[in-house]
Amino acid sequence: MQDPLSRRTFLRSVAAAAGGAAAGHALASADELGGVAQPSGQGQAAADGGGGQVVISSANGLQATAKAMELLEDGQDPLDAVIAGVNIVELDPTDHSVGYGGLPNEDGIVELDSCVMHGPTHNAGAVAALRNIKTPSRVARLVMERTDHVLVVGQGALRFAKAHGFEEEELLTDEARKIWLRWKEARANGDWIAPAQTKPSPSTQSSVGSDMPLHPLGYEFTYGTINCCALDAASNLAGVTTTSGLSYKIPGRVGDSPIIGAGLYVDNEVGAAGSTGRGEAVILNCGSVSVVEMMRNGATPTEACLGLLKRMADHNHDPRLRLKDGTPNFDVKMYAVRKDGLHGAAAIWSGAKYAVSSQGKNRLEECAFLYERPNG
Repeated sequence: MQDPLSRRTFLRSVAAAAGGAAAGHALASADELGGVAQPSGQGQAAADGGGGQVVISSANGLQATAKAMELLEDGQDPLDAVIAGVNIVELDPTDHSVGYGGLPNEDGIVELDSCVMHGPTHNAGAVAALRNIKTPSRVARLVMERTDHVLVVGQGALRFAKAHGFEEEELLTDEARKIWLRWKEARANGDWIAPAQTKPSPSTQSSVGSDMPLHPLGYEFTYGTINCCALDAASNLAGVTTTSGLSYKIPGRVGDSPIIGAGLYVDNEVGAAGSTGRGEAVILNCGSVSVVEMMRNGATPTEACLGLLKRMADHNHDPRLRLKDGTPNFDVKMYAVRKDGLHGAAAIWSGAKYAVSSQGKNRLEECAFLYERPNG
């Protein structure tokens, strides 16, 4: 069942809600949750069919949602399903935000983060700053199942993976290496010089707007990730988030993706949520657990995602991370599915989509958003 607030901005929702007593009451109720109310009688999209099995993912996960749904329909555990789904993306050298082919840290080394969470057992596992292993989600699963820990990092994570039979492999593809070199050559006061007649990297334009760098230094950093959550026929939930993290990061930097409660959270009595985008902002606002708690208190998935993003924008006081009008100069996307099958997603900026597989259809849906992207 699709959450009916898709395609709507947070600000328009608030304006519409203020226009009538019934809507105003709804807004007040949502404010108590820290969420966003849907205006009464507005934005009612066609239902997705209701109930049943659902898989949602970030927009780069259409293959992941299809694979996960295939496994759910075969009766497999939802955690098995979502991990198998994201493995497709982790192994795809053309996706520069996840796994093999991900963009490296500032030293040219790919470091991967991932976490998994299983609703029926309320157990979780994670790895961070993991090098030379293509599928960190599978290692995170082993941390959950074969250790008394939740998070293992760096060389310890690599040794743990090798102890379980994973082979070390070079993760920096030739294409990712060239992208990294272009970044080094473009840095101010750098000693690296680009070859003559080199065209600017297509990544030099911000995904928010040409005058809106995603990083205070003005370079186009990549915050890509894949999150995938599933609800099976028995109403059990599971989720996974996996990433190569912020491109060109300080070695050892860890974002939200391997942090339970930030990049992923699953409560089998309520729902599941995950995130992509600027991990620091998600960590500082306890992103995914906050979304799940808003759903526990009555918010729909989209209301909960918007509510968290509004809180994030309100807490964003750093001048380096604000545009002239005070809005964030970065993006975050939140994804959520409720135990009854209702699902939704929201982004800080318009234009985002998320992947959904349910009722025999695997497709992209539009995310709700807080702010209109400049220039349409």
